[in-house]
Amino acid sequence: MSDVEVRNNPDKSRYEAWLDGTLAGFAEYQLRTEAIVFTHTEVSDEFEGRGVRGALARGALDDVRADGTRSVEPRCPFIEGWIGKHPDYQDLVRGA
Repeated sequence: MSDVEVRNNPDKSRYEAWLDGTLAGFAEYQLRTEAIVFTHTEVSDEFEGRGVRGALARGALDDVRADGTRSVEPRCPFIEGWIGKHPDYQDLVRGA
């Protein structure tokens, strides 16, 4: 299996996960002044079970951390649950 490449696509307000040159999934967001609000995560059925969701969450959150200008509001149940299982990302959550 190839590595998942995560890219921010600001024109579509989402982080995209690419696998073998194919869009495998995305995490939609809304930008606020002080936060990025993750609203929905979706992975195509053919990529389920290949680590795409986890790579997408990690890549998006790592990018938010590297940018350093916003906290995270995880309204998407997947992103919220992923952060809950990875305490090293809890500090990104707004109000944490």
